[in-house]
Amino acid sequence: MRKLKLIWDFRGPDATKIAQHHEIHLKQYIELEKLDIPLTGIESLSDLHTIAYLVVDEKDMKPIRDALKPHRGVVYSE
Repeated sequence: MRKLKLIWDFRGPDATKIAQHHEIHLKQYIELEKLDIPLTGIESLSDLHTIAYLVVDEKDMKPIRDALKPHRGVVYSE
């Protein structure tokens, strides 16, 4: 089954702190909705660009996308 990485981009000098905080909210959403989504995280792409993400099964993507409104998504590969 294909997995998708839903991504939120944060830019600026506080991008990493904001992404870390956003990941907390992603985990809260997962817990609140009782979802089986074990993979979330952040990645620093540069000093001024950090992403927060979660990885979902493609079949489960639409309601999560509509609720959380990620900036973009890509096919996830380990």
